[in-house]
Amino acid sequence: MKRAYKFTTLFTAAALMLGSALTAAKADTPLKIGFSDWPGWTPWQIAIDKGWFKQAGVDVDMQWFDYSASLNAFAAGKLDGDMIANGDGLSNGANGSKNVLIMLTDYSSGNDQIIAKPGITSVKQLAGQKIGIEVGVVEHLLLEHALQANGMSLSSVTLVNTVTNNTPQVMGSGSVAAIGAWQPIADQARIALPGSRAIYTSAQAPGLIFDGLAVSPQSLAERPADWAKVIKIWYRVLAYVNDPKTHADALKIMAARDGVTPQIYRRYVKGTHLLSLTEAKAAFVKSDALASIYGSDENADAFNVRNGVYKTHQDVSEYIDPSLTDAYKGGS
Repeated sequence: MKRAYKFTTLFTAAALMLGSALTAAKADTPLKIGFSDWPGWTPWQIAIDKGWFKQAGVDVDMQWFDYSASLNAFAAGKLDGDMIANGDGLSNGANGSKNVLIMLTDYSSGNDQIIAKPGITSVKQLAGQKIGIEVGVVEHLLLEHALQANGMSLSSVTLVNTVTNNTPQVMGSGSVAAIGAWQPIADQARIALPGSRAIYTSAQAPGLIFDGLAVSPQSLAERPADWAKVIKIWYRVLAYVNDPKTHADALKIMAARDGVTPQIYRRYVKGTHLLSLTEAKAAFVKSDALASIYGSDENADAFNVRNGVYKTHQDVSEYIDPSLTDAYKGGS
């Protein structure tokens, strides 16, 4: 019995040591986070350039993607987290890639746009027309909202499934009457077809599209302290963007990341409502209203099922964890 006890004790000790070693190894592995050219996410480039992740004691590998490619990489388990629009997180999860939103960066207030060719000046004029849209992604949601606001439905138009990053080429070809795109892709579409214009934007639907950081449940469970540091760094970035003393440098960094001038990027900032910590915490309060991430997710879930993005309604509460944002008190 003593030998059995001794063996069990040694086995348990070895298992504990192995578990500690694995935890330490994970902590030494960079958190891989995808981000793309949405103006609510480009500010991460400031933290990269300034070395703030290292200063905060967290190893982060920020990876730049076209947005759709980031969703695919996240779904494939190649990322620990991704900057996403809330409805797209539901789509990934419904198709097997569970994720949880732990931080809100912004809501779209004009940068998501339905852009029409010259001669079309209203949503109602889209009836019977072809629309280039990435089916199942956030601009699809905006298009439906625009049509419903004008007494129409998606059946009023013909959708031409187009990856959002390719919509400028489709717009320029003249094969569609309108496209859905976010900035800076929306500007590229207007350049591709001079005279085209935005006929509906997310400024007319505040809270329809929230954006933020979604992470894998496994990574969140294993490394909550590291994710808390990432959130802290975001609010340092936000302060740098908002401070009049550093705003010009912030614009310069973000514009360079997107390949445009600071003057152009200033307009993109205005079309994205970057959420203060107080506003983010308020948006994490449960409500059926679009001003709440819960209400916004419920609306997105209904859209996704209604339009065959996935078949079964999702429990949106499983996709939202405000605990780390709620715990952050602000400051350094």
